[in-house]
Amino acid sequence: MRLFILLFVSTIALFAAPSAYDQGKKLYFEKGCNGCHGISASGSGQYPALAFRRKPFLMAKLKGYRAKQGTTQLSQMMIPFAIALSDTQIDALTTFFSEFKEGSIPAKRDFNIKGDGGS
Repeated sequence: MRLFILLFVSTIALFAAPSAYDQGKKLYFEKGCNGCHGISASGSGQYPALAFRRKPFLMAKLKGYRAKQGTTQLSQMMIPFAIALSDTQIDALTTFFSEFKEGSIPAKRDFNIKGDGGS
């Protein structure tokens, strides 16, 4: 019986993939995004907040950076960080930002449909 339970739990753990949110959170810190955008993705200094931003907007920005498209000096700084991101990683990161729930002081939710988001 113990062997069956151990095998069952191991199988579940093996096939239980982390959520897109958890993958995005992990990538945020692994890729060093927090160095400029802050530990709580709320921005710091001249770098924009990413928490609570709209997912389609952020996806478009990251895919643009990955395609080496940057219109300002700050946005051009993002190109080396985004160039190696896969579509799956971009989806995970933008899920993390748009569904942010890390218990910090919430940033103002982004409902603006104009502008470049400051980056």
